[in-house]
Amino acid sequence: MADVKLAIIYYSSTGTIHTMAQRLAEAGEKAGAEVRLRQVPELAPAEAIASNAAWSRHHDLTKDEPRAVADDVVWADAVLFGTPTRYGNVTSQLKQFIDTLGPQWAQGLLANKAYAGFTASMTEHGGQESTLLALYNTIHHFGGVVVAPGYTDPLKFADGNPYGVSHVTGGSNDAPLTEVQHAALEHLARRVVTIGGRLRA
Repeated sequence: MADVKLAIIYYSSTGTIHTMAQRLAEAGEKAGAEVRLRQVPELAPAEAIASNAAWSRHHDLTKDEPRAVADDVVWADAVLFGTPTRYGNVTSQLKQFIDTLGPQWAQGLLANKAYAGFTASMTEHGGQESTLLALYNTIHHFGGVVVAPGYTDPLKFADGNPYGVSHVTGGSNDAPLTEVQHAALEHLARRVVTIGGRLRA
């Protein structure tokens, strides 16, 4: 059987979601998937980006990386969406990309795929679960299959998020990922690749 096709489509402002996406890409490839790692376009005005040193730095570092297009979702058997929390919800940048998928949705090209999400916030109760649940509302409209990790592995009791994978960046917004998050990301990638392959078969 040909490799499962995994698209990792995300928005990252200061780099945390970018780092998580890279880890997922590595884990997806290790699980035997062909991976497309794509960041959605930035929508924020230049002055907003410039007002935050970490945001500005990350924007400059990633400005030449490939950007997500509708075909990346159509191509995939499994899709992982990543977004920071914004008031307990998906960022406007990722939502704008999703909102452009109407033609593909209307043709049924987004259905019957495995989907899951990952997120990060500065505080422990900063809206991580509500962000993932809001994201999954869209997946239901796609006719996609939400492949949340649940507690399908004991490591999820350390990570503690059955809805996806999340990370608390802390007050300075720069707390690094730990082995707990690395393990949870690897498990999520393996699970989505596995279920994506079964759905395609």
